[in-house]
Amino acid sequence: MNYNEIIGIIAGVFTAASLLPQLIKTIKEKDASGISTVMLLVLITGISLWVYYGFLKKDIPIIATNIFSDLVNLTLLFFSIKYKKEKGDM
Repeated sequence: MNYNEIIGIIAGVFTAASLLPQLIKTIKEKDASGISTVMLLVLITGISLWVYYGFLKKDIPIIATNIFSDLVNLTLLFFSIKYKKEKGDM
């Protein structure tokens, strides 16, 4: 593994983990009133395209970190919809 790949992996991990605090807060408080569903859908679409790009380039760091990011964001979207429905915000 070379220096460029290491930097790419570190950047991908930080980017992928960026919404973990929001996900944890949403689950703990069972409140997603401040989360935009449209923003999450746009973000998930973009990240999914990064995964596809990673497959086209056969770039494991891009694929792995963006799959993780997609999973975090899909989980946040799930809880966002669930808690908004429970509170009648949708």
